[in-house]
Amino acid sequence: MKESENKPDLIVILGPTASGKTRLATQLASLINGEIISADSRQVYKNMDIGTGKDLSEYHLDGKDIPYHLINICEAGEKYNLARFQSDFFEVYQDIRSKNTVPILCGGSGLYIQSVLSAFDQVQIPVDETLRKNLEGLDTEKLLQKLSVDQQIQVDTSTRKRIIRGIEMNEYLKNHPDFEASVQRMPVNYRIYGLNPSVEVRRKRISERLRFRLEQQNMTGEVESLLANGLSPETLIYYGLEYKLITQFLTGELDYETMVSRLETEIHRFAKRQMTFFRSMEKKGFIIKWFDENLSETEILNYISGSFR
Repeated sequence: MKESENKPDLIVILGPTASGKTRLATQLASLINGEIISADSRQVYKNMDIGTGKDLSEYHLDGKDIPYHLINICEAGEKYNLARFQSDFFEVYQDIRSKNTVPILCGGSGLYIQSVLSAFDQVQIPVDETLRKNLEGLDTEKLLQKLSVDQQIQVDTSTRKRIIRGIEMNEYLKNHPDFEASVQRMPVNYRIYGLNPSVEVRRKRISERLRFRLEQQNMTGEVESLLANGLSPETLIYYGLEYKLITQFLTGELDYETMVSRLETEIHRFAKRQMTFFRSMEKKGFIIKWFDENLSETEILNYISGSFR
């Protein structure tokens, strides 16, 4: 099994939590002289290692370190957002390419991945509070009419909030015709590969990994340390999943068994939402090559690395 055609400028490896993305990405990087760019909305934070699943030991292979980026770049407590990720990504991407190494974007934050693969950066279009306030007074039918008249780009019209954002973006593009040409663009030649174990396998991995992080890695202690270092419970709850529920346990809101049970359930739901987002990307035209879970790691690596031989 071998990938063919032209050598890609960017490799993307995505999948739900516990699908084995990081291991595959680091193995691939070792084979093709690559560097990893993390697409994870929480691994950017320092001292939030266990709960975010950084697994930094996986970046050390056969006596050498695999370079990685956009991990541990913010202090815990900061607010990291999509626009900042895009800016950081393009800076790192260009640096990696300048060294003639291969950028490998790896993660499970579908929105982050989609945002840098999109034709142009709509997120950089600024918010217009005055326009939004005026639009809030219109009913949905009139909003849709206004959008159709001024439409410069296709937008999601599934909610009023998205319709208003669409009008805002179209209004800005109409008044700033040079915007699209000025933003950073991704190379056309990228390839997206996906890992999606069966639901049964995924659930087993999630449950086993959760127990390991709680019982062997002391994930609860990590959250305790963050609280002791001045982060408020509200801040940690904002980060969701492990940090939210463990904080609720530590503050007495939940008992331990309830915390573990809810956490397991929420992580399973999170993985399902990740897959729903990846499927929505495919509906928007992004081509994802999904690997069958019965393929060996060697077969998958041979397939992806074929273009670099």
